[in-house]
Amino acid sequence: MRAIVTVIGPDNKGIIAKVCGLLADRDVNIIDISQTVMKEFFTMTMLVDTSDATDSFGMIAEALKAKGEEMGLSIRIQNEDIFNAMHKI
Repeated sequence: MRAIVTVIGPDNKGIIAKVCGLLADRDVNIIDISQTVMKEFFTMTMLVDTSDATDSFGMIAEALKAKGEEMGLSIRIQNEDIFNAMHKI
């Protein structure tokens, strides 16, 4: 299953490394990644494949949320189809 991971918050060193490391530890494959810094705000969107993940989707979502809280960021994961439906005009 493909999903979208979004990361938003104050820019700090190591954000990409920590988020990617968390996903790699759970065998989540990163298909595409886009990130930018707007003034002091970091934003990143990732397309990931959870087909081979060692944790359930819910467990991955909780781990990302916890990592975000630890880092002062908002980190969310959504099924690609739900993300697309929510952002379709």
